[in-house]
Amino acid sequence: MNDLLIQNTTSFFEKSFGSKPEKVVLSPGRINIIGEHIDYNDGFVLPAAIDKVICFAFEKNNSKKSKIFAIDLNEEFEIDLTQEVKLSDIVWTNYIRGVIKQLQDKGFEFDGFNCVFSSNIPVGSGLSSSAALECGMIFGIKQLFDLKIEKLDIALLGQKAEHWVGINCGIMDQFSSVHGLENKVIKLDCNTLDFEYHNADFKDYSLVLFDSNVKHSLFTSEYNTRRIECEKGLSIIKENFSEVKSFRDCSEEQLLSIQDKMDATVFKRVHFVVKEINRVIKACEALDKGDIELLGQLLFETHHGLSQEYEVSCDELDMLVDTAKADENVVGSRVMGGGFGGCTINLIKKGHENEVKRKFSNLYLNTFGIELKFYDVKVSNGTTLL
Repeated sequence: MNDLLIQNTTSFFEKSFGSKPEKVVLSPGRINIIGEHIDYNDGFVLPAAIDKVICFAFEKNNSKKSKIFAIDLNEEFEIDLTQEVKLSDIVWTNYIRGVIKQLQDKGFEFDGFNCVFSSNIPVGSGLSSSAALECGMIFGIKQLFDLKIEKLDIALLGQKAEHWVGINCGIMDQFSSVHGLENKVIKLDCNTLDFEYHNADFKDYSLVLFDSNVKHSLFTSEYNTRRIECEKGLSIIKENFSEVKSFRDCSEEQLLSIQDKMDATVFKRVHFVVKEINRVIKACEALDKGDIELLGQLLFETHHGLSQEYEVSCDELDMLVDTAKADENVVGSRVMGGGFGGCTINLIKKGHENEVKRKFSNLYLNTFGIELKFYDVKVSNGTTLL
């Protein structure tokens, strides 16, 4: 699948600029097995890069201007590297402007370049196409101009670029896009950025994403509200337990003992966070033992928490997970990503994928009048030079 993408991207580059690209970069989307909404709550997350990527082709153009084509959008823009970088009304360009601004602010020197890119990461489905765009762009500029930038700094610069665009994301998406390894998940400490790899052998099960094809507009405002609610909850926990520095130091028992001191909504939010941090640790143990059934059970528990306590699900996603729970061929399912739409991640018994897809497709169409999309994903390498 990526071979065709690479071929199309490089031939578009040759047609546009009349030369072969100097560097071709693949930057992947990511899934998160478990550990949702805790990257900004000092928890552990369990992401992995996947075999859906953005392909970039680059060359130096010996000027102070960069010309960038988004093949899939059939749009292009030019940026003068001698001018102050400002936000534009054309949203997709801001991620690239943000990258250029972060690199310049950090004192990296580079000249103009030509770039085209194309993607097979489904946009808006919670697979972090924006992080893939940021990290692939930084990695390409680094390779083209031989800049000394470590992997971790690529991720941090990508995150800062996204903050500049106005999305207050955690580090997980960029980190996994850069650090991914084939058949490995990353247990990432979002507090210290320490990480370790765990085997991602799903044995008799396939990873399939069900794209609900809905994106409720609540996401940005609600995301920022959740952050504020969690901060409130944590400050109340700290007032009552001086030894607690972050959510990971807090036990469920401690939290339950001060439930009456919190607003009911704030309690629900932080109860989910404390339990989800523990589920990530259990999920790593399950993967190490090859206990995929236990992993599946944890996914169902996470969805329940995201739906009932963190309240970032929606009718469409709840229906998909409830149906999965009742299907003997699905061992685990949950909403993945920010919520209010996007995908569910599902562990399906090998050999039953098509049957499950047909069943869910018909049911979903009959219930909501919406087509369900499916993405079979494999755990893959992070941002690389072809």
